[in-house]
Amino acid sequence: MSLQSLVAETAVSIAERRAKRAGAGFYSGRQSMVIERAYMALRSSSWMVVLSGFVEPVFYLAAFGFGVGQLITGMTDGNGNPVSYGAYIAPALLATSAMNGAIYDSTWNVFFKMHFGKLYEGMMSTSMGALDVALGEIGWALLRGLAYAIGFMAVMIPLGLVPSAWGILSVAAAVLVAFGFASFGMAVTSFIKSFHGMNWINFILLPMFLFSGTFYPVSVYPHWLVVIIQAMPLWQGVDLMRNLNFGTFNTNMIGEVAYFVVMIIVGLVFTTRRLTALFMR
Repeated sequence: MSLQSLVAETAVSIAERRAKRAGAGFYSGRQSMVIERAYMALRSSSWMVVLSGFVEPVFYLAAFGFGVGQLITGMTDGNGNPVSYGAYIAPALLATSAMNGAIYDSTWNVFFKMHFGKLYEGMMSTSMGALDVALGEIGWALLRGLAYAIGFMAVMIPLGLVPSAWGILSVAAAVLVAFGFASFGMAVTSFIKSFHGMNWINFILLPMFLFSGTFYPVSVYPHWLVVIIQAMPLWQGVDLMRNLNFGTFNTNMIGEVAYFVVMIIVGLVFTTRRLTALFMR
């Protein structure tokens, strides 16, 4: 028996076993193959592009936290205790770093693979399903967001910007934030058909970064604008990480965790349905 025949028979045998499982039409449990492919592609890509999403928040921290921040006083934690401006913006930039790592992989990279590389068509012509692809791509984006968060935390701790031991949980919160943005970002990208449409993602992300309490409290805005800002996902992540970093816990944090859980579920459902409709007709 030739090697090709053996591989074909093995593939058929695996497919037959999986066909009897619930959800076999869109999930085969092979999302790790998508992550492995992404890792192999990363090894041949420019590391400067990969590092850019991490370096940007670090530059903001240096410029504002230790530059302009020397002129700013009166910042407090959730209990009214005074904190340095650098310590105030660092958790927000950590949330931004996690968002950047997740959103870049789950939007522009996914858009290219879907419309130009035609990778998903090839993947789903095998035993892999739409949920495999979604979990694999989101999982890879999540790993990138986690790497950015760990790297940024490694910068914060030596600079004395983590005043509470609870601050280490900010890394776990960063994973949750990255998961939410990656899942929702891929869902949105799956409906976009042109580069012009992709520009809307940057159009939304930039003001969300600037106005989500990253550099100053949202209380400076009118009440109607505060309501809109607090409905945005980045503000939810910023507030969650800021409370963890200062060790100030409140009931709002439960709602913020639930917010990202809903983002994850909604993103996975819409991505799976969209990829199924596009490539498994």
